[in-house]
Amino acid sequence: MSGRVFIVHTIDTEGPLFEPLEAKFERLEELYGLSGVEPTIDNLQRLKNGEIDLGNKTEKISLALQSHAGSTLGSWEEINAMLRRVTERAYREQLPDHDGNGWVYTWYCMDHVGFNVNPRKRDIGHHHVHDRYTSLVEDQPWSRDAVEFHFHPVSTYREAHRCATHYLRYDDLFEILSRRILERGFFPASYRAGFQAERPDSHWFLEQFIPFDFSNMATKDTHDLDASTDFRNGRSGNWRRAPSDWRVYRPDHDDYQKEGRCRRLIARSLNLRSRIAAMTQDEMNAAFARAASGLDTVVGMCSHDWRDLEPEVDAAVDMLRASTCRYPNVPFHYSPARPAFQTQLTTEERQQEALDLSLEFVPERPGQDVPFIRIEAKRGKVFGPQPFLAIKTKSRRFLHDNLDFGDMPNVWYYAFHGDTLPLEDVEEIGVGASDILGNTITKTFRPGY
Repeated sequence: MSGRVFIVHTIDTEGPLFEPLEAKFERLEELYGLSGVEPTIDNLQRLKNGEIDLGNKTEKISLALQSHAGSTLGSWEEINAMLRRVTERAYREQLPDHDGNGWVYTWYCMDHVGFNVNPRKRDIGHHHVHDRYTSLVEDQPWSRDAVEFHFHPVSTYREAHRCATHYLRYDDLFEILSRRILERGFFPASYRAGFQAERPDSHWFLEQFIPFDFSNMATKDTHDLDASTDFRNGRSGNWRRAPSDWRVYRPDHDDYQKEGRCRRLIARSLNLRSRIAAMTQDEMNAAFARAASGLDTVVGMCSHDWRDLEPEVDAAVDMLRASTCRYPNVPFHYSPARPAFQTQLTTEERQQEALDLSLEFVPERPGQDVPFIRIEAKRGKVFGPQPFLAIKTKSRRFLHDNLDFGDMPNVWYYAFHGDTLPLEDVEEIGVGASDILGNTITKTFRPGY
């Protein structure tokens, strides 16, 4: 009996990316070592046509500029015009899946916050991107699109067009998630790493809170990574040793690229029409061949919303057409991230009850105890050791802290006293969590209200 192929289009959703002429040449310098060419429109066209002799760099730069990746969408007006095209029902349904459904997008939304330098005119502020795509999904309930979470660690000089790898240098990550819980009632079950770059700190953070990770971009042939300055020697997204056969795996505690006994599931997502870790017809055929052997197979394909998605979706649809002709008995399904990951869970995990949390406030008992909150998983199990605690102070600071563990399983506490913060400074308290099935929940409480 054949397995199924689940097609998940994972979009790193970041809003507009303005790229002036000088920035294009700067990018070519960083990626390919271009130098000595004046940044003019004429020279850009000559580079695109391969008319400037740069030795073995000539063809690489020409190909990079000829693809649609050579241009970006620099305003919300441009992005919205593109979205109107690619989210139309007729466009989505150009190749219906096994159930007659159309194309599905999973929008991994990031906040541009914590930056002091913004030369690419990113949309700075909490929820700016998240809110736009949440509205888009709500306006098309038939689409089955979903909103998840994406994060770029802030660089040393806090530049909005750069992405570092150190998650714990600043507390932006914790503030973003705290505000998602308290201001939007949202907590993610699925994540994509900025630049697909994970390191031990992000690996262990995800193990605590987020069950589904769509960051693996491993390929058997890594010459494209080794030839590129931004990926050489393990820079940026390094998945060279991770599974490259469309397996979804659980990582090792000390090595996110190695299979092990950690909690979360990591799936593979290759880049559509990209110079790095590209999705190809051979890769699509390999996924269908795996499903034909009886294994449900998750195929992630990655894009950015600041590029025109239409050529990328068209390329993916062409690959799907070819693979379905080659494997006519293998059903495929367009899917958001969460249902696709659920197919990779154990039978015991799939049978778990959906998570439900309670949040109870216990006031101070003078001479006996300080005020505290009690959190309990009333049904199901929290993914990871504890829910995510979010606190908003009356001075509008958003804080995250650890919970305390009582003697009973699935029960946590947080006390307000000199070693944490006084209750009178608290405006609102919240918790967010997911279970292994990707069911998420948030609870909030406002002392004194």
